[in-house]
Amino acid sequence: MTLEEKIKSDLVQALKEKDGLRSGTLRLVLSATHNLEIEKKGKSEGKEVVLGDDEVLEVLRKEAKKRKEAIEMYKKGKRGELAEKEEKELNIIEEYLPSQMNEEEIVKILDETMVRVKPGGPADFGKVMGDAMKQLKGKADAQMVAGLIKKKLEGVHE
Repeated sequence: MTLEEKIKSDLVQALKEKDGLRSGTLRLVLSATHNLEIEKKGKSEGKEVVLGDDEVLEVLRKEAKKRKEAIEMYKKGKRGELAEKEEKELNIIEEYLPSQMNEEEIVKILDETMVRVKPGGPADFGKVMGDAMKQLKGKADAQMVAGLIKKKLEGVHE
């Protein structure tokens, strides 16, 4: 069963259980995957397009990122009830994402990356980040990785 099929199956289950939040969230995710299919179909000159699990995961990551940004904005605006709703949607979306690496695992990969890239200092942030994210894509939060890289590069002097 593909990831998209699993989401569709879970949507049917949520509808049967009359779980409005879950069904609404899954509909939004499926809508976003459908939009990506339409976009790809336009680029492939009308040929039928089927999204792979990697592409569906990318859609899920984008949707999760939107929720995280909305939560932050609602909290700044003192709109707790809206932030709470976004958090619930985020939790539903994260059920379909692979588990994230912890900080210790990320630091280990960053250490290997630093040895490989040999940065001269903070100016080489982009090189280190690019190399690290190739290995960490989807497994670690990019903001956390960026923060850890900045700390590591502060210790490296040109």
